[in-house]
Amino acid sequence: MSGEPFEQAPPRPTFETTFNTFVDRYQRIQAHRDTTDELIKDVLIYAQNIHSTLAAENADLRRQVGDLQLDLSHNVKSRRELQQQVHELETENELLKTANPYVAVLIDGDGLLFKEHWIRQGIDGGRKAAAELRAAVLDYCGSQAGRLEIIIEVYANLASLSRVMKSDGSIDNEADLGNFFLGFSRNTHCTFVDVGSGKEEADERVRETANWHLRNHNCKHVVLGCSHDSGYAPFINNVIRRDGRDRQRVSILEGFPTHRLLKDTGLNIMSFPDLFRSDKLVDRTFTNGKHSKSAYNHVVPNMEPLPAPAPTAPAVPVPAQPAAPSPVQVQVSVPAPAPASYAARAMVKSASPPPQMTLPIPPKPKPAAAQVAQANKPLPPAWNPGPRGLDPPILYSKAVMDKIKTRKENDKLCNNHYLRGPCAKGNDCCFEHNYKPSEEEKKAIAFLARLNPCTNGQYCELENCIYGHHCPSVEMRPGQPPKCTHPYCKFEVEDHPPGTVFPKARKDYDNY
Repeated sequence: MSGEPFEQAPPRPTFETTFNTFVDRYQRIQAHRDTTDELIKDVLIYAQNIHSTLAAENADLRRQVGDLQLDLSHNVKSRRELQQQVHELETENELLKTANPYVAVLIDGDGLLFKEHWIRQGIDGGRKAAAELRAAVLDYCGSQAGRLEIIIEVYANLASLSRVMKSDGSIDNEADLGNFFLGFSRNTHCTFVDVGSGKEEADERVRETANWHLRNHNCKHVVLGCSHDSGYAPFINNVIRRDGRDRQRVSILEGFPTHRLLKDTGLNIMSFPDLFRSDKLVDRTFTNGKHSKSAYNHVVPNMEPLPAPAPTAPAVPVPAQPAAPSPVQVQVSVPAPAPASYAARAMVKSASPPPQMTLPIPPKPKPAAAQVAQANKPLPPAWNPGPRGLDPPILYSKAVMDKIKTRKENDKLCNNHYLRGPCAKGNDCCFEHNYKPSEEEKKAIAFLARLNPCTNGQYCELENCIYGHHCPSVEMRPGQPPKCTHPYCKFEVEDHPPGTVFPKARKDYDNY
């Protein structure tokens, strides 16, 4: 046998130790069972609470889902009804826009004149002229002509225009024009409106009516019979700026050649030479030599022969000492833009003798003998620019004028506000209204306003008109031709005395 020791067997348990062991084991198992039961009871209680909470929440959610389903159903129904209403309204709106489409022809009848052969036919001529004009406008409409209506409105001072055309020889009887427009108005959608004798009434009515039609979707186009009057240019430019689409909705109807300012707007120009006269009216009542049959720019013939100019005082001799400029007696004429309305001119009284105006003009140094000879030379014959005559002279201070001219842009003083009263544009006016000018400054403002031609020119009937009715920048010296000293003169050549010398490069006043 080897030397390794034998393993000893465990001692055999006794009865007592075995029983105690069972008791211990039972107690341990019992404690574990109690813990397990507690755990199971806690889990059951927790599960019961969770179940109750979830059941309540589930019931609430079911209620909410039911409500939402009702709301959804209602909203779907409402949306469909709204969609149907929107569709119907869109259809109705489109029908309203496209139903009864028309073209509005608005004519300033004081300047755009029908040819005399139509007018001489009286009522029958008016009816025929309206039909011809309607057909001519429809022809311009092309493929759309079949669905368009033509609305024609003519605005004019009937009484004055009748007298003017009779004096011109265009008609034999003043009643012819009234009969013509009576026949004209008997055509469907053709209307003549006698605006009376107010200043620029026809112009104002044309502008207001054009604005009304342009706001109407049924109006597809507006034709303005105003080619003779540059005063419509600001209105047209404002319309174009307000809505660029209106550029395609407005055209100019031409009789007398379209003024440059109107051409510059870029609008389409329509011309119907068989209907409207393009020549100027001629005053055939003049019988004094070269004036007997002379054509003027929009001359109104219903005037008596102009009175002979009053004798003028001789020029004041200029002092021999040239140190300081001395006043020189000169005759000044004030121009106006070519009168735009024939009718407005028929109401002006005969011209008054031209006044003289003293302006500070520094003379060149001359020998005393030459000065005396110059002083003894007669002044040029007094110029009478037309029925209204020369505007009253305005004497102003050069220093004050220079101060007024330094104002730029929005700082410029508003002529209308300071010379006529509160400006009608109010806060929309771009010029200064709050400044309080002195009397001398008001004179300077008045002279600057005089540099702008009056729309009606020599046929303006407004006594206190602030604008010029002939060029105020003309110098008339003994032995010399009249000279226009304004490089940006806004007046037409015929608004200056015959033979007036202009600056070599007469500049475009639009850039002034």
